[in-house]
Amino acid sequence: MYTLVCTHGKKVACNEHSIKEKEHTLHQLEEELNNLENSVKLLNANLDEQNERKVEVLNEMQELQERISKEGANTSVQRLLSLLKLLKSQERQESDIQSCHEAKHSKLKAEVVDLEEKVASGNGSESISNGFDKFLHNCLEELNAAKRELAGRLRAILLLKRQLDDVPSQTELIQYERRFSELYVHIQEKLQQTRKFYATYNALVEIKELMLKETSLLNSINSQFQDAITSTAGRLKLINSMEGIVKGAQQKLEKVQLGLQAEQKVCDALKERHAAAIAEQRRCYSLLKAFQGGGTELREVKPDSHTIQVITPVFGLLKIPSLLADVDTALGGMHKERETSEANFHVETHSLICEVVLKRH
Repeated sequence: MYTLVCTHGKKVACNEHSIKEKEHTLHQLEEELNNLENSVKLLNANLDEQNERKVEVLNEMQELQERISKEGANTSVQRLLSLLKLLKSQERQESDIQSCHEAKHSKLKAEVVDLEEKVASGNGSESISNGFDKFLHNCLEELNAAKRELAGRLRAILLLKRQLDDVPSQTELIQYERRFSELYVHIQEKLQQTRKFYATYNALVEIKELMLKETSLLNSINSQFQDAITSTAGRLKLINSMEGIVKGAQQKLEKVQLGLQAEQKVCDALKERHAAAIAEQRRCYSLLKAFQGGGTELREVKPDSHTIQVITPVFGLLKIPSLLADVDTALGGMHKERETSEANFHVETHSLICEVVLKRH
């Protein structure tokens, strides 16, 4: 019975102890719950404050945007933002480079400490020399690789420089244009001279042939003139042939004179146009000078009838040099046609004389 009471007392004591422990843990849990509730309240308050701060910041940003848009400083602000971004990127690069340098510094420091320990112990001299040889070999390989890369980049740079040298600059293009225009003018002059020389050569060749024919004709007439003059029939035939030659020459001369008169009329008309163009050019120059003098005094000119009457001859002045060039070209063509018509007249006359005389004989 006593043992049962003792065991029951122990159980009760154990239960009381466990109850106390549970009550203590419950009390701790309640305290933790209260702490958590307080922290939740604090976090909610902080969240409300942060939301209010966010709203205030957004309002301030909107006000700043409105002020910037009103003052017209968008470009400067954009530039400032770009500069800030660039500054942040530079700071990140600086931090990355600094961290990389610190890592390399710590690594090299550890290697130095290791080497000092090996040197102090005096056992790893052979390993140190092998390490130095390996390090030197790696450095030489890196140097050769860098040299190869540098050579490749230099070749690419030289290739780009050659390509840039092949592309002409603006001054070179202007010089090329000037030289081409000068070459074109020179070629045109040479072409005109060549045509003139060819025309002269052809005319001289025809004159030479005519002179040879005339010489042969005169020689034949001289050799047969005495025989033809002794008889009456011979004299009549000679006179008739000479009259035919004269009539043919007169007909040719009349045709050439008619053509010459027509060309002379055209030439006179062109001269009149040339004189009128020169007079118009002088008048337009005087009007242009007057217009320039009035333009210096007036800053703003209204488009009234007087300005239209002054501006119209000024624009007509731009067409006068081309008109003068056309007239000069036409006059040159008329002179050339006159020379060729005269040469053709002489050629046809001499050929007619030669044909009649040859028929006579």
